[in-house]
Amino acid sequence: MAKTDIITRFLIWRLRHLSTKNFVLILSGLIGIVAGLAAVILKTAVHAIQKFLTEDFNEAYANFFYIIYPLVGISLAFLVGTYLIKDQGGHGIPDLLYNISKKSSLIAKVKMYSRVITSAITVGFGGSVGLEAPIVVTGSAIGSNFGNLMHLNAKKRTLLIGCGAAGAISAIFGAPIGAVIFAIEVILLEVSVGSFIPLLIASVAGSITSMLLLGEDVMFTFNLSDSFLAAHMPYYFLLAIFTGIISLYFSRVVLKTENLLGMMTSPWLKLLYGGAFLGLIVFFFPPIYGEGYDTLNALIDGDPQRLLANSPFFSEINNPYFIILFLMLIIFIKPIASAITIGAGGSGGIFAPSLFVGGITGFVFAYAANLFGLPIALPIAHFTLVAMCGVMSGVQHAPLSAIFLIAEVTGGYELFLPLMLVSAISFVTTTYFDKDSLYVKQLKDTGRYLTESKDEEVLDNINIKKVMEKDLLPIDPNASLGDLCKLVRLSKRNIFPVVNEDGELNGIITLDDIRDIMFDENKQKDIKVQQLMHSPPEVIFPDENMQKVMDKFEKSGAWNLPVVEAGIYLGFISKSRIFNAYRKRLMRQNLE
Repeated sequence: MAKTDIITRFLIWRLRHLSTKNFVLILSGLIGIVAGLAAVILKTAVHAIQKFLTEDFNEAYANFFYIIYPLVGISLAFLVGTYLIKDQGGHGIPDLLYNISKKSSLIAKVKMYSRVITSAITVGFGGSVGLEAPIVVTGSAIGSNFGNLMHLNAKKRTLLIGCGAAGAISAIFGAPIGAVIFAIEVILLEVSVGSFIPLLIASVAGSITSMLLLGEDVMFTFNLSDSFLAAHMPYYFLLAIFTGIISLYFSRVVLKTENLLGMMTSPWLKLLYGGAFLGLIVFFFPPIYGEGYDTLNALIDGDPQRLLANSPFFSEINNPYFIILFLMLIIFIKPIASAITIGAGGSGGIFAPSLFVGGITGFVFAYAANLFGLPIALPIAHFTLVAMCGVMSGVQHAPLSAIFLIAEVTGGYELFLPLMLVSAISFVTTTYFDKDSLYVKQLKDTGRYLTESKDEEVLDNINIKKVMEKDLLPIDPNASLGDLCKLVRLSKRNIFPVVNEDGELNGIITLDDIRDIMFDENKQKDIKVQQLMHSPPEVIFPDENMQKVMDKFEKSGAWNLPVVEAGIYLGFISKSRIFNAYRKRLMRQNLE
């Protein structure tokens, strides 16, 4: 009670002394700090677990603990999520997008900490997923709940969700510009110019928090020693096509693998089979263990031999042809491993795996080209980084985020031109075959969908039952034309639903249908309503979304359509009533 009184007094003070605009700016900075702190905790926890489990591995032979660690991690994450914190793992971002679109940007409080715990366990024990999606969910939940606590409306809560996401990504990668663009491109989708400032503040706050607590702990440790050459552009063009194809493969394999796991009704079977299979994958391909950023650093440094150190193929460490084969197999297996990790009960995202697969794709492309003696030597670090951008762009459908994120983590804009080219072509290649991103496809696979435009969003928020009209006078099909004429005198409407004694809609009659005969006394007695009625051009069901309702109006050319549930007549909806509701909602959103 005391807590409620304090918040109430604060909100009253805020309304008197602070405008909503300035208050949101202050909140954005605070959310960025808290999201950055959550990112630091998650990052530190994962590294601590991984160090404890793997620091004593002998590089001369394959360590058999790789087989058991992923199973243990996924099982612990599932048990903790299901029975202790009551929030299971999964991807996170598809649910986040759904909450923004369909649930007024309200996110459960438990998500402010649940994904930090379950993803730390999952990835720390070798789950082949990334931390970015869990920390984005965490930061977004922090933003949503701060906004809800401060009694802000859905539009402001959505902006604060973006602030939480920007602060979290900025803290994880140390890339504040890329974080802002990611929040706009992936999370918010549509944002006004005025919303940039809170996002920038949150991103900077998250990045500074991470820097203060972790120092200059960057994701990738390297220096670009080679200069960009225009002569490499044709090779970057070929790389872009490859990354687009790999992106398409990545997305489809992740969905297919998760759907196969979804056929198992028992969560324990998923844990057992998924964890065991993942353990075998990691045993033979140790680079798949965890996020994989150490692997990317090794490739950027031109040291692929390091990847074979703990594998059964240690003896082939100096065989360049085997290294290419080994890495190509990882490209094809990594999406399966990531999908198994999440589908079996772990917590994480496909952000890091997409960067991982992209980096290996770029390395293999340049390494093989140099090995087979192309006329011009390709800089391996450049192609590794640019391919990371390409696959991220294709999988996430976020070309701008990919460009700025990789540009920032390289510490400069030396590669800006190839980043732009590869990101654009990879995106176009992927969207030619799949117009939806992996996140949207995951929602559609579960029977959920997102609106594709502002118009659809406004329409989708209109409730059919609230715009349904019930003042139309029904008539029985066995009634006479004379009975109908009496209703005409009482009604202010020109359409009459024909409803039997069981409440079922048999048809409709309009005033135009009887205008020529309604004053003929003989016909009033002889003609029955069922002889005059006709079927409506379309019927509307109460559980349909408003976009589908408008499609029915468009196809039928009607201005009024009946609403029916299991054959029972409920009322009518008019196109003019929908337009009026749409206009009111649009005006209210603009005022907000």
